[in-house]
Amino acid sequence: MGMSVALEGDARQAAAVKLAEEQALVRKAQAGDRLAFEELVRRYDRDVLRLALNLVRRPEDARDIYQEGFLRAYRNLHRFRFECSFYTWLYRIVTNVALDHLRRRTSHREEQAPVPQEAESGTRDFFDRQPEPSAAANPEKQLLGHELGRHIEQAMKRLSPRERVVFEMKHYQGLRLRAIGDLLGTSEETVKNSLFRATRKLRASLDGVR
Repeated sequence: MGMSVALEGDARQAAAVKLAEEQALVRKAQAGDRLAFEELVRRYDRDVLRLALNLVRRPEDARDIYQEGFLRAYRNLHRFRFECSFYTWLYRIVTNVALDHLRRRTSHREEQAPVPQEAESGTRDFFDRQPEPSAAANPEKQLLGHELGRHIEQAMKRLSPRERVVFEMKHYQGLRLRAIGDLLGTSEETVKNSLFRATRKLRASLDGVR
């Protein structure tokens, strides 16, 4: 018991030291220290790239969002007021850049996309099924897994940008609805409604996928 309390105390102290170091770097960067901002980029570059990739799924697009996200953060650094962690603030910026990107991509696709065919019905709900652990060991099942992934990606494209981001954050990043609302600057109820619409659309699109 005593050791557990001591470890928790050490963890809190380490977190406090890390936060103080981060805030010091931000203040230096706000004062014009380029090296301090570069250190912030170094600390969070992998997390930002992973976030961008989770949201848009294309490596080339993720790199663009990564670069634009850090550029916006640099340009707006004077607006950071230390009301949250720097990473939370950066996370919001990158999420908004990704939303803008998805909106542009959706708008471009709607100009030339064919009318989607109706999916066959009569199969079990996709979200009620779990993949078999041994699928990777079977070439046929592995091929079917790639095919299923293609169907899921196509279905995701039919969501609105906000629906897609909310679904990605909830199911791929495991964030709570309240946290998603904070990051998107909206209410938990609005996030819940977006998630409901996204899930309903995906179920309809994947109804015929075996």
